Amino acid sequence: MRPTGRHRPLPHGVPAAHGPEPRAAARHFARRRFLTLTAAAAALAFATHLPATGVAAARELDAARIAEDPFTLGVASGDPLPHSVVLWTRVAPVPYEPGGGLAGRAVAVAWQVARDERFASVVRSGTTLASPDYNHTVHVDVGGLEPGRTYYYRFRTGTWISETGRTRTAPAPGSAVPALTFAAVSCQAYHDGYFTAHRHLAQEQVDVVFHLGDYLYEYAVDSAGGARAYTDRILPDVFNRETVTLEDYRLRYALYKSDPDLRAVHAAHPFVVAWDDHETENNYAGAVDELGGPPVEFLLRRAAAYRAYWEHQPLRTARLPVGPDLRLYRRLHWGTLAQFDVLDTRQYRSDQAYGDGRHVPGPESDDPARTMTGPAQEQWLIDGWRASDALWNVMPQQVCFSQRRLDLGAEAPMFMDAWDGYRASRARILAGARSAGVENLIVLTGDVHVGCAFDVKDDFDDPASTTLGTEIVATSIASGRDGTARPANWATYLAANPHLRFYDGRRGYVRVGLDRRGARADFRTVPAVTSPGAPVSTAASFVTEAGNPGLVPV
Repeated sequence: MRPTGRHRPLPHGVPAAHGPEPRAAARHFARRRFLTLTAAAAALAFATHLPATGVAAARELDAARIAEDPFTLGVASGDPLPHSVVLWTRVAPVPYEPGGGLAGRAVAVAWQVARDERFASVVRSGTTLASPDYNHTVHVDVGGLEPGRTYYYRFRTGTWISETGRTRTAPAPGSAVPALTFAAVSCQAYHDGYFTAHRHLAQEQVDVVFHLGDYLYEYAVDSAGGARAYTDRILPDVFNRETVTLEDYRLRYALYKSDPDLRAVHAAHPFVVAWDDHETENNYAGAVDELGGPPVEFLLRRAAAYRAYWEHQPLRTARLPVGPDLRLYRRLHWGTLAQFDVLDTRQYRSDQAYGDGRHVPGPESDDPARTMTGPAQEQWLIDGWRASDALWNVMPQQVCFSQRRLDLGAEAPMFMDAWDGYRASRARILAGARSAGVENLIVLTGDVHVGCAFDVKDDFDDPASTTLGTEIVATSIASGRDGTARPANWATYLAANPHLRFYDGRRGYVRVGLDRRGARADFRTVPAVTSPGAPVSTAASFVTEAGNPGLVPV
C-alpha cells in the first residue's frame, strides 16, 4: 500500500466536520447511505455490469476442438478442511483476450484427485462445466478425503491435461497434531519485479500458505512489464490502464496467474487467501474510494473486483459475491494445535481518519465508534476465541496491527490506514483476546512491503507492559522493487518502537513453524526482484515460547 496523505472530501450533502458531534453525524449519515447504496449497487451490478450468478445457457464447446493449451493459468487449491479441499483452474487457451479465446461457450472439464503423483491410486474424480458466466473458471469442492494427508490433482479437457498440483487436507477435528509449518506472503506488484520468492517458496516444505492481500494491483502495466523490462516479449495494451471494469480485473488476473513462479507455488501448496486494497483500489475503506467519489459508483467497481477475485481464487462456491458484498472472513482449524481466524480489514472498516496517510492520532482517529472489522466480524472473532480449544490462535489479516511511531517526537505521526488509525477497534480486539483466555496469539500481517516482528503489548507506549502476543509481518513478494536490509528509517523505527524486534526491507516471505512447545518464524528474503533468479536466504529467525509471549532471536 502507498499512503497518499490526501484527505477525502465528504460525500455530497454531508457538512464539513469541525468537532466530534458533526463527525458522529456524518458517520451516521454515511452508514445509512452506505446500506442503501449497497442494495442499489447490488441490483445495478447484476442488471447492467455483471453476469448472472447462475450458469449460463451457453452452447457447449467440443473440447476436442481446442487447439492450444487451455491451462495457461495453472492450477491451485485452497481452504483445506479435514475431509475436503477446493481445487481451481481456468480454461483459457488465449488468456490475454476477453473470454480467453472460447467465444463465450462452456467447456466440460474433468478432474482427478489421487494419493500419488502418477495417479495410480485415484480416490475422487468427476466432470464439471467451465461456464463463461464465471470466466471459464472451475471451483471443485472435493469431499470424502482423509484428514491430514497429501493429495495430487489435475484437470483435463479434450486432449489437454493440466500440470499436477499438490495439496493436503487439514487434520481431523480435535486431533493432537504435533507440528505445523505454514508460510505468509503478500503484495505482489507485477510491474515492480519478478515473483522469485514464490519460486523458492514452492520448494519449501510447508503445509499451507496464507496470502495476506494485494494479490494484484490495479495500476497500469506497460508493454515491458514495468520493472521487469522485458526484451523477449511485449505485453498487450489491455494491461496498460487501471482496472475498473469486470473485464479489466479478469484480464489482470490472467496476467498475474500466467507468471511461472506464481503458478509454481500454487501448484505446490494449498493457499488461504484474503484481500487488501489493491485487488480493488488503493486505500479504499468500505464504500469509500481513494478520492471520495460517489459511493454508488465505487460499489459498482467493488462488485466487479470482488467477482473477479472469487473467480480466480481457490474459494468455495458459498463465497460467491452478491453484488459488492463477499464474506471473506472465515475460520480454519489444524487439530488442536492451531486455529486460524482469517480477517477482512477492508470491506467493513470506517473511513480513514485525517486522510489515509501519516497523521498524529487525535479525537477523530480515536473515536470509539470507529471500526476496522465492522461489529459483526469483531464479535465473530471474539466468540471464536472463546470457543477455541487450540494451543495457538493465529489471526491472518492485512494491515499492521501493532503501534508504529514514525519518528522520535513526543507527538509522532502514525499511519491512519493501519490499526493505529483505529486504536479503539484494536483495544476491543485485545480486550476480547484477554477475556477469552487466549495465551498464544500470533497476528499475521502484510501490506507494508517490509518484514517486521513485533511484541504485541497491552500498552504500546509502555515497554514494560504485558506482552500479549506476537505479530509477524511478511514483506512483499515484489512490491517496492528491490529492497535493502536496512531502509533509511531503520534506526528511527527501532528506537521509536521498543516492541519492534526486527525490521528488514528486502522482498520475500515468512516461514512459521508451530509445535506444542513454541513457534519459530524465519524471514526468508531475496536480494533483488528486478532481475530473475535471485537466491533466497534467511535474514533472521525468532522464537516465542508457548505460554510465554515475547520474541527471542535465534
